[in-house]
Amino acid sequence: MLSFEIDPKVLSPLVPAGTELDDRQGRTFVSVVGFLFLDTRVFGAAIPWHRDFEEVNLRFYVRRKASDGWRRGVVFVKEIVPRIAIAWTARTLYGENYVALPMRHRIEPETGSATAPRTVSYSWRFRGRENRMELSADGNAVEPAEGSDVEFITEHYWGYARRRGGRTTEYHVEHPRWRVCTATATELDCDVAGLYGSQFVAFLKTPPASAFLADGSNVTVFRGTPILSREER
Repeated sequence: MLSFEIDPKVLSPLVPAGTELDDRQGRTFVSVVGFLFLDTRVFGAAIPWHRDFEEVNLRFYVRRKASDGWRRGVVFVKEIVPRIAIAWTARTLYGENYVALPMRHRIEPETGSATAPRTVSYSWRFRGRENRMELSADGNAVEPAEGSDVEFITEHYWGYARRRGGRTTEYHVEHPRWRVCTATATELDCDVAGLYGSQFVAFLKTPPASAFLADGSNVTVFRGTPILSREER
């Protein structure tokens, strides 16, 4: 997970209705995140040849005041997966901006001591060019320190997506707190302007403000529901 500080004015046009940008002490973040999904199921059913796959996404952070208090969530600018069927399913069910591109990943070493240095990379081909994000980390994975940038980035359990007509879909994401290892080296080499827009180039070309490897967990993504506007309530 590579996170960069960004001018909130860049993200304001992308904020879904009913939510607002979530910042940490006046600092606004956007993150490039690489995931490896394993044993994925849709409504409990496994789809052959679509259970294990990579995803790389660009996301930012929002919050919404609900009846039970503030809900802190993420908004995805774009999500890259390797198969058309996965992208179609996510666009249909959640209204997310998924695209399918040739992808691969590398983990070194695949197994071994939890304290051994580890390098993880994700790559994808876009417009004939190889794009890549890579991170190296070592040491034991630990829970993020309370009040840290890392805790802010990982502790968002809601997703928000803009749908047709300007409406917003909200969905709950459930997983335990992730343990993390701080990165010792990072690299992001991608066509930022082509993938995400020229407004992101200046920010994603700087060194990340936060970079870490999360150990992951079981994750449940619940069905999305529309947020009603004041006029509809």
